[in-house]
Amino acid sequence: MIANNRYENMSYVKCGDSGLYLPKLCLGIWNNFGKAYPYENSREMILTAFNLGINHIDAANNYGPPPGSAEEVLGEVLKRDLKGYRDELVISTKAGYEMWDGPYGNWGSRKSLMASLDQSLKRMQLDYVDIFYHHRRDENTPLEETMGALADMVRQGKALYVGVSNYNAEDTRKASRMLKDLGVKLLIHQPRYNMFCRIPEQGLFDVLKQEGIGSVAFCPLEQGLLTTKYIAGIPKGSRADNQNCPFLNGEDITAEVLDKVIQLNELAKERGQSLPQMALAWDVREGGVTSVLLGASRKEQIIENVKMLENQKFTADELARIDEILG
Repeated sequence: MIANNRYENMSYVKCGDSGLYLPKLCLGIWNNFGKAYPYENSREMILTAFNLGINHIDAANNYGPPPGSAEEVLGEVLKRDLKGYRDELVISTKAGYEMWDGPYGNWGSRKSLMASLDQSLKRMQLDYVDIFYHHRRDENTPLEETMGALADMVRQGKALYVGVSNYNAEDTRKASRMLKDLGVKLLIHQPRYNMFCRIPEQGLFDVLKQEGIGSVAFCPLEQGLLTTKYIAGIPKGSRADNQNCPFLNGEDITAEVLDKVIQLNELAKERGQSLPQMALAWDVREGGVTSVLLGASRKEQIIENVKMLENQKFTADELARIDEILG
């Protein structure tokens, strides 16, 4: 059942200098979607998000496992449950990390990107995506080739907008100007950004502002570190307990880091929020990103995190205290 009041409580923000508005919270299907997970749980999360006004769903060609299956799951939900709502949805996907064997299943060549988008459209059962990203900079492919491929996707009607992810500030500026010369707007950048990872503040945000580019942060909760999950120790089966996890492991959770998490949690309590809610609100504060990507393993997490919208403002003293805690 689709809620009639789905847009009443969500905030929507203009994406850079474009005419596209994005919800402050988007749903990412990086984790917990794909054939390795129960379909009904994935379906519930997508529909819960949409009913809460989260009409932007973010995928990538290699999400799963197995790679590609997260897009397939999304395609089934779009077909079975959201077929009549396509024009209300912003569907984004990406390519640039390893997807298939051989020299063309990775990186940023025209050959790779054009094939990747065609495959993604088939998996999601769509005629076009709203946003297509190059997932990471490829130093071995001329930037002109990569941007030319993105521009042609827009001209062919297979993508309405294009963006980049994991690009540094200077390459983002170059990409933006190359696309502008081709008559296409670089709509958006997707960086890793949160209280513990503030690298975009070192020049990238300045470029985005100068070029009129929007932004969506991934890993806004730093793989669960900006929750209370690890305060009492590392739970069995968590990402930090998995030695093969490239994004968070037990060695990252030092006594110093935990002390910062505890202090941040106390401030969140004073604000009448959970720590994740405060961390998400901090990401979209003035000077932050346009919106953030939520990851979830069950619908209740989405419902809880959307409550961030009830308290998005920070006083100058609170922001200073956060900076002091983070050091």
